Amino acid sequence: MWRDIAKFGKKLTDSGLVGSQFGNISLRNGDKMLITKTGVPLDEIKKNSVVELDIGKPSNLDPIASSETLVHRTIYKNTPALSIIHAHPFFSVIESMLVENETIVPINIEGEYFLHEIPVVKGATGSQELADKTAQALYTHKGVIVFGHGTFSAGKTLEEAYFVTALMEQSCKMKYYFDIVRIYRLFCQL
Repeated sequence: MWRDIAKFGKKLTDSGLVGSQFGNISLRNGDKMLITKTGVPLDEIKKNSVVELDIGKPSNLDPIASSETLVHRTIYKNTPALSIIHAHPFFSVIESMLVENETIVPINIEGEYFLHEIPVVKGATGSQELADKTAQALYTHKGVIVFGHGTFSAGKTLEEAYFVTALMEQSCKMKYYFDIVRIYRLFCQL
């Protein structure tokens, strides 16, 4: 299972969806989860770069796991997710800070079709508040953006979670540039 995590850690880094040491990935295996350790470069994941934890309760290994372990654990407890990717895509983070309400509506056909809308939640990194809000949003949506921080996507597979992460970023990038062009055109009419 760690090899699957390594594969998607490299894909996330290569595609620019994370900086090498930012973000985290987990897989559910029954009542346990395999999650990347804190500070591990996602493009250099080895067998000892991940840790297995109970989903139902904290353990003495939590301190070496990702700082977002509580969020992953809460998502697994409250959704049917089997895999989770937390990334820091540039345009998704920017759009989360520009949104006027708590939802980003994609303007591209793919984003509209697959995502419908992207909730934006707030909460401190690794906090129970963030964990609860993220799990609640992922119960009815494929992905969520944490205000000013990054994305969480959940799926049955890492392929699905990666697809959602990449599509959120594509949708936010297109919306960002579309809004710039729209504002420019309005400015030119003045």
